Amino acid sequence: MKLYIKYMVSLRCKMVVKEELDKLGLHYVILDLGTVEVMHDLTADQRQQLKTGLLRSGLELMDDKKAVLIEKIKSIIIEMVHYTDELPKVNYSDYISEKLGLDYTYLSKIFSEVKGITIEHFIIAHKIERVKELLLYDELNLTQISYMLNYSSVAHLSRQFKKVTGLTPSFFKQLKDKKRISLENI
Repeated sequence: MKLYIKYMVSLRCKMVVKEELDKLGLHYVILDLGTVEVMHDLTADQRQQLKTGLLRSGLELMDDKKAVLIEKIKSIIIEMVHYTDELPKVNYSDYISEKLGLDYTYLSKIFSEVKGITIEHFIIAHKIERVKELLLYDELNLTQISYMLNYSSVAHLSRQFKKVTGLTPSFFKQLKDKKRISLENI
């Protein structure tokens, strides 16, 4: 049985979900960002206990089909931007559509309806957070970061960074109190 969990966007979240499943004696086959596949169907009581346990940690067991689809889209984007060394070279719309097996126009419409922003703006917000993270690590220069995140040029990355944050990447790098947004809040 496949379960969908909202706000499950990090390795820490995966650990929390694993703990909750273990408490209930539920065995899982797959535990991934936003989803978990348990070996057996849950009873109504188990489902409620899991839902309550997850809520205590800021996670949410989802039932609504639209919400599940939105979380799938978000998980694909988060995994693509934050947990891969290099973004796919295909259009993001093709990548997301292929991953979900659904028409991108449909996905885009549902996402915008529910989230109030476009998928493109959601991707940009995550890419900028990834740029901030990479700038903080100070292991790559801006040219390497722009290549890694599929920007056409350093100038394009810099323009987008300034548009989203109000700062240039170099000014951000010099700040003592660097503000990053947690993935759950993007």
